[in-house]
Amino acid sequence: MAHAPDAGPAAVDPRVLALAAQVTESKDEDVPVLLLKLKEILNSASLGCKESKKIKQEIYYYDLAQYCMLVLRQDYSRLHGGWATAAQLAEILSHCCLGLEVKEDPEEFYKKFLPSAVDNLLFLGRRLQARFIRAIKDEEKKDFLHCFHTVTDAICWLFSGHIQLTECVLQNDHFLQLLITDDVETAVIMMSVLHNILRVNSPVLLHVDEKILHSVLDELVYKLSSTTNPVIGNAATKLLLSLAKFCQQLVKLLTTRYKGLKVLLSKQWTGKGFDRDLRQLLDLLYLEQSNRKGEMQRQHQAACLIQAMWRGFQTRKRLKKLPQAVTALQRSFRAKRKQELQHLKKQKEDEALKQQMQLQRQRAMRLFHERQLALLEIIHPSQVDKHMQEMEGKSALTIQRFWRGCRARRCFHQQKQSLKEYKAAVVIQRAACKFLEKRRKKRALSAWKDTKGLTDEQRLALKQKVDDHIKLHPASQMSEERSEELHMQAQEKLAQFLLRSSLDRRAAQRRETLLAQVNTDVELLMNAPGLAETTEKDLDIFVSRSIPVATKAKQSHNTMLKYTRWPWWKKLGEEFVEDDVIPDEALNAELGTLFIGGRKSF
Repeated sequence: MAHAPDAGPAAVDPRVLALAAQVTESKDEDVPVLLLKLKEILNSASLGCKESKKIKQEIYYYDLAQYCMLVLRQDYSRLHGGWATAAQLAEILSHCCLGLEVKEDPEEFYKKFLPSAVDNLLFLGRRLQARFIRAIKDEEKKDFLHCFHTVTDAICWLFSGHIQLTECVLQNDHFLQLLITDDVETAVIMMSVLHNILRVNSPVLLHVDEKILHSVLDELVYKLSSTTNPVIGNAATKLLLSLAKFCQQLVKLLTTRYKGLKVLLSKQWTGKGFDRDLRQLLDLLYLEQSNRKGEMQRQHQAACLIQAMWRGFQTRKRLKKLPQAVTALQRSFRAKRKQELQHLKKQKEDEALKQQMQLQRQRAMRLFHERQLALLEIIHPSQVDKHMQEMEGKSALTIQRFWRGCRARRCFHQQKQSLKEYKAAVVIQRAACKFLEKRRKKRALSAWKDTKGLTDEQRLALKQKVDDHIKLHPASQMSEERSEELHMQAQEKLAQFLLRSSLDRRAAQRRETLLAQVNTDVELLMNAPGLAETTEKDLDIFVSRSIPVATKAKQSHNTMLKYTRWPWWKKLGEEFVEDDVIPDEALNAELGTLFIGGRKSF
């Protein structure tokens, strides 16, 4: 509900009233485009004048600024205008908060609204940074970078008008995530934001948590050590110089926490175009080092002792885990070596088999030629041609025999399907003939048929047809052994049918019992009381009598408890998951096995 401004309804800008009514009555996806009209309303009045302050108060009192803050968390990839609309709304929100004086309930504005606005702006910045990194085309990267720059400028304007927000920006998790990036363009922009924070409110570093300060310094030193880009080096060096000039305590922290920083700065960044700032930073670091040389020696000894204890502890810890690691390593090594040995053994066996077959083939050829030479020596010269012809004939017969066998096998495989069809047709025809024969035997001659009207010629013709049919289809005679065998088969099939029908009746009874149980459970779940009205007797009704189901439910409940007790840094990236992204698979696998009944109590 909108608040009434101090000047009364008659003094309210009609454009603000009309826009508030449109936003209230519009759909959620149309609200961001409507809120862009605030830019025209704000630009209609000059900055700093009373009219501009009055318009900003009306925008805040009619909840339009709150709408601007809330819609920043929407997904603008499917909305009109895309992410450029989100950047414009961030600029409008910052403009609305600059110079705004809230007289009614100022605590809500300064302690709730402004921190929430900063959080939503940083959240939008993270989304734009992620899409800029993933973009492939140059035009898309340029557009996302421009939007990201607009959002960061809005953040800078916001905390420049409200200095207390600098601490809120530094302590926000989104700011640290934005600063911790390997991208050059966005990293330079975020370091400029940090530089503006120090320019606006330098003492804020002494009020923030020590972990946050260490994280910021770690990231700056990491950028100096991990890149050779002079733009990143210049921005990081200026930031460290600003920190060192502000407080002597930060200089001590830099010299003690980062002992190789001076060597890194002097060797890697000398002559890169910002030597003046670099020399000033090095002078401050060396001055601090010379003043605390004795203390550094004592700290060095203490650090060596701590490191020795820690290394001893780590070594003992590794030694305890070493047998398991060695066992696993040995197992994998032996399995791999066994596999390699088996492969080599198989190769050697194949090569030996090939060599053996080649030797056998050579021996057979040699024996064949030797037999031929021995026969030629024994046979008379006049009988040589006859012998050669006989050998050629035998060879031709052998080749023909193998070829005919191969061709017959090939034809058999081709005719196998037709042979199956022929056999199936024979079986069907035999069954049909038996059926027709049984019907013919069962069919009796009707007594009411009258043949008085037939002549002698017709009787002779019918008799001839009957005789011909009997000759073509003689009746088959069945032996007593065959009839007894068929009787036994019929008795067996009847027993099988009776047994199967009994089993089917039992299965049907079991299905009906299960359906009745399911219907009873559904009625219990539909009539279950709310959580606020539940008693121990009601809980006993829903306790499963199956031990596996109860065990699975207990495991799922424990998984939910573990998930809720996770530290914040494990859940840090969850709120940036898009709507179409699937949550954690392990949690879904546990929760998917539960069925939660009853109803909620509102």
